[in-house]
Amino acid sequence: MATAEYTATGRRKTSVASVRMQPGTGRIRVNGKTIEDYFPTTSLQLTVAQPFEVTKQTGTFDVRIKATGGGPAGQAGAARLGIARALLLVDENLRPVLREHGLLTRDPRMKERKKSGQPGARKRFQFSKR
Repeated sequence: MATAEYTATGRRKTSVASVRMQPGTGRIRVNGKTIEDYFPTTSLQLTVAQPFEVTKQTGTFDVRIKATGGGPAGQAGAARLGIARALLLVDENLRPVLREHGLLTRDPRMKERKKSGQPGARKRFQFSKR
Protein backbone atom coordinates (compact mmCIF):
# COMPACT_ATOMS: atom_id res chain seq x y z
CA MET A 1 0.00 0.00 0.00
CA ALA A 2 1.30 3.46 -0.90
CA THR A 3 2.15 5.89 1.87
CA ALA A 4 0.32 9.20 2.14
CA GLU A 5 1.70 12.02 0.01
CA TYR A 6 0.98 15.66 0.78
CA THR A 7 1.27 18.28 -1.95
CA ALA A 8 1.29 22.06 -1.63
CA THR A 9 2.45 25.11 -3.56
CA GLY A 10 4.44 28.07 -2.33
CA ARG A 11 5.20 31.36 -4.10
CA ARG A 12 7.64 34.22 -3.49
CA LYS A 13 8.47 37.08 -5.88
CA THR A 14 8.38 35.35 -9.28
CA SER A 15 9.28 31.89 -7.95
CA VAL A 16 6.92 28.95 -7.62
CA ALA A 17 7.70 25.78 -5.64
CA SER A 18 5.63 22.61 -5.86
CA VAL A 19 6.21 20.55 -2.73
CA ARG A 20 5.56 16.81 -2.42
CA MET A 21 6.02 15.42 1.07
CA GLN A 22 5.73 11.90 2.44
CA PRO A 23 6.77 10.16 5.66
CA GLY A 24 10.46 9.28 5.56
CA THR A 25 13.91 10.08 6.92
CA GLY A 26 14.21 13.82 6.31
CA ARG A 27 15.72 13.92 2.81
CA ILE A 28 15.05 17.16 0.95
CA ARG A 29 15.55 17.20 -2.82
CA VAL A 30 15.12 20.26 -5.01
CA ASN A 31 14.80 19.77 -8.78
CA GLY A 32 16.43 16.34 -8.46
CA LYS A 33 19.43 17.58 -6.46
CA THR A 34 20.13 17.46 -2.73
CA ILE A 35 19.36 20.66 -0.84
CA GLU A 36 23.11 21.18 -0.24
CA ASP A 37 23.82 21.06 -3.99
CA TYR A 38 20.88 23.22 -5.05
CA PHE A 39 21.14 25.88 -2.31
CA PRO A 40 24.88 26.21 -1.62
CA THR A 41 24.55 28.80 1.17
CA THR A 42 23.63 27.68 4.68
CA SER A 43 21.14 30.53 5.12
CA LEU A 44 19.04 29.35 2.16
CA GLN A 45 19.16 25.75 3.41
CA LEU A 46 17.96 26.90 6.84
CA THR A 47 15.19 28.96 5.21
CA VAL A 48 13.85 25.88 3.42
CA ALA A 49 14.08 23.69 6.55
CA GLN A 50 12.62 26.31 8.93
CA PRO A 51 9.04 24.88 9.04
CA PHE A 52 10.44 21.52 10.23
CA GLU A 53 12.63 23.18 12.90
CA VAL A 54 9.75 25.27 14.24
CA THR A 55 7.31 22.34 14.44
CA LYS A 56 9.95 19.85 15.73
CA GLN A 57 9.29 17.58 12.72
CA THR A 58 12.91 17.41 11.52
CA GLY A 59 13.73 14.02 9.99
CA THR A 60 10.14 12.79 9.76
CA PHE A 61 9.36 13.58 6.10
CA ASP A 62 11.04 13.16 2.74
CA VAL A 63 10.45 16.24 0.59
CA ARG A 64 10.65 16.68 -3.18
CA ILE A 65 10.49 20.24 -4.42
CA LYS A 66 10.12 21.45 -8.00
CA ALA A 67 11.20 25.09 -8.03
CA THR A 68 10.83 27.36 -11.06
CA GLY A 69 11.32 31.05 -11.80
CA GLY A 70 13.15 33.78 -9.92
CA GLY A 71 16.45 33.36 -8.13
CA PRO A 72 17.78 31.30 -5.22
CA ALA A 73 16.33 33.48 -2.44
CA GLY A 74 12.87 33.57 -4.02
CA GLN A 75 12.88 29.83 -4.63
CA ALA A 76 13.95 29.14 -1.04
CA GLY A 77 11.14 31.36 0.26
CA ALA A 78 8.63 29.65 -2.03
CA ALA A 79 9.80 26.22 -0.87
CA ARG A 80 9.47 27.30 2.78
CA LEU A 81 5.85 28.39 2.25
CA GLY A 82 5.07 25.18 0.35
CA ILE A 83 6.51 23.01 3.13
CA ALA A 84 4.58 24.95 5.78
CA ARG A 85 1.33 24.47 3.84
CA ALA A 86 2.05 20.75 3.38
CA LEU A 87 2.66 20.38 7.14
CA LEU A 88 -0.80 21.84 7.70
CA LEU A 89 -2.27 19.04 5.59
CA VAL A 90 -0.47 16.55 7.83
CA ASP A 91 -1.61 18.11 11.12
CA GLU A 92 -3.95 21.11 11.40
CA ASN A 93 -2.83 21.60 15.03
CA LEU A 94 0.50 22.98 13.76
CA ARG A 95 -1.23 26.13 12.47
CA PRO A 96 -0.66 28.33 15.59
CA VAL A 97 3.06 27.51 15.69
CA LEU A 98 3.56 28.14 11.96
CA ARG A 99 1.46 31.33 12.11
CA GLU A 100 3.46 32.60 15.09
CA HIS A 101 6.69 32.36 13.10
CA GLY A 102 5.08 33.94 10.01
CA LEU A 103 5.49 30.85 7.84
CA LEU A 104 1.92 30.78 6.48
CA THR A 105 1.89 34.34 5.15
CA ARG A 106 2.73 34.75 1.48
CA ASP A 107 5.31 37.53 1.16
CA PRO A 108 3.58 40.10 -1.10
CA ARG A 109 6.72 42.10 -1.95
CA MET A 110 7.33 42.21 -5.69
CA LYS A 111 9.68 44.16 -7.91
CA GLU A 112 8.23 47.58 -8.69
CA ARG A 113 7.62 48.21 -12.38
CA LYS A 114 9.71 50.62 -14.41
CA LYS A 115 7.78 53.77 -15.29
CA SER A 116 7.94 55.45 -18.67
CA GLY A 117 10.00 58.65 -18.91
CA GLN A 118 12.55 57.49 -16.33
CA PRO A 119 15.38 54.93 -16.29
CA GLY A 120 14.06 52.74 -13.45
CA ALA A 121 11.19 52.30 -11.02
CA ARG A 122 12.18 55.28 -8.84
CA LYS A 123 15.32 56.72 -10.46
CA ARG A 124 14.88 59.86 -12.54
CA PHE A 125 16.94 61.09 -15.46
CA GLN A 126 19.47 63.73 -14.46
CA PHE A 127 17.90 67.17 -14.11
CA SER A 128 19.56 70.03 -15.96
CA LYS A 129 18.45 73.54 -15.17
CA ARG A 130 20.25 74.99 -18.23
